[in-house]
Amino acid sequence: MQEDIRNFFVEQWGSSQMVVSSGTYDCAKLEGFVYMKSNQIHGLVTYVIRDEEVEIISLDSLKENSGIGSRLLLAVEQIAIHHGAVQSAVITTNDNLRALGFYQRRGYRLERIIHDAVTRAREQKSTIPQVGYDKIPLLDEIILTKKLIEEK
Repeated sequence: MQEDIRNFFVEQWGSSQMVVSSGTYDCAKLEGFVYMKSNQIHGLVTYVIRDEEVEIISLDSLKENSGIGSRLLLAVEQIAIHHGAVQSAVITTNDNLRALGFYQRRGYRLERIIHDAVTRAREQKSTIPQVGYDKIPLLDEIILTKKLIEEK
């Protein structure tokens, strides 16, 4: 299964390495959930829990608008609450308008923009393209957060 997960990341992203402002990760080695259908991976989420926050490192669904991404996201939120996390965070890029909409429809709020974060990440991972979705220059990261439980 580990090899299937690594191959999934290579097919979707060119490698299993994710370089974001919070760190560099080998997504194939992170905790996560897999959505399987017909013995093939159709969706995958990876995450890291730190203290009272879970950070979603990757979330992929091969069939959009089918509920796969929503189910994977909910699974992470539930396991995070079980481990005592009170907040969920995710980083996406300025060009990923679909992801921005997806997370906001599920209660995530725009927290912060990290200007030129992708430009800096490209120094470590040169395969990150200069231009992203819809021909938008790929430059910045956007952090979104969601309260998982109300603080007392």
